[in-house]
Amino acid sequence: MALALQQLINGLTLGAVYGLIAIGYTMVYGIIGMINFAHGDIYMVSAFIAVTGFTLLAALGVSSVPLALLVVLVVSVLFTSVYGWAVERTAYRPLRGSTRLAPLISAIGMSIFLQNMVQLTQGARVKPIAPVLIGGFDLLTIDDFTVHLAYSQVLIILVTVALMLAFTFVINRTSFGRQQRACEQDRTMTALLGIDVDRTISFTFMLGAMLAAVAGVLVTVYYGVVDFYIGFVVGIKAFTAAVFGGIGSLPGAMLGAILNGLIEAFWVAYLPPEYKDVATFAILILVLMFRPSGLLGRPEVEKV
Repeated sequence: MALALQQLINGLTLGAVYGLIAIGYTMVYGIIGMINFAHGDIYMVSAFIAVTGFTLLAALGVSSVPLALLVVLVVSVLFTSVYGWAVERTAYRPLRGSTRLAPLISAIGMSIFLQNMVQLTQGARVKPIAPVLIGGFDLLTIDDFTVHLAYSQVLIILVTVALMLAFTFVINRTSFGRQQRACEQDRTMTALLGIDVDRTISFTFMLGAMLAAVAGVLVTVYYGVVDFYIGFVVGIKAFTAAVFGGIGSLPGAMLGAILNGLIEAFWVAYLPPEYKDVATFAILILVLMFRPSGLLGRPEVEKV
């Protein structure tokens, strides 16, 4: 019982991180119908920015944890949003009118470029930092097993919930949200109505990159170590979560991410851990066999 509760906490934490990244995938797919396979590496870049930020603040003698988190978060979001804009501007906009295969190959090329750029500039070794947020709560003890809730886990879950509420409000209640939904339905008609489609798409990429930046900072605080390859692994899992929940649906992306996190956490606890990724993808295949649009997705209807 205690182990199950501990893995529930761990799975929700992991799912929250996947969810922040999965939303970026689903927003880009919703507005242009393409998958941004460089999105996971945007998250990786933000994690390295966070490591650099925390290291510099520690060297400058900044000891306030809230101040350090705020500064690193703001800097990471600003720099990473520029990367998101650059990916859209260079890898997607010139190929928007071509076949879907060309932007896909371009995105994979951008992913490889970002990985190698970080590897060459930061080195291939893992980058550790000193613990930033330590401590937590001991919830209960059963049979000498104590269920622990770390402060970093509380931070990840609270930030994810707050961002989900904020993004739901932005998409459903603001002018930009209406523009984004209009571009999703018909970009040509949206342009004829006077909406700047290019700017809307660029800002969507930037919003997705901002969420990835938040995820990168939170993961850095949680694990305390990053490397240049984490973007590929987490990116694939977040993309799986987006497809699992229903690509193009924000609630679906978060639901799929939470389920992915829980499956991974409980599999590691009770079954051979080396097969945890196989289990996640196998369950995804089963879901798509019986519900191709995902758990909360809607089937696409093409007008002829």
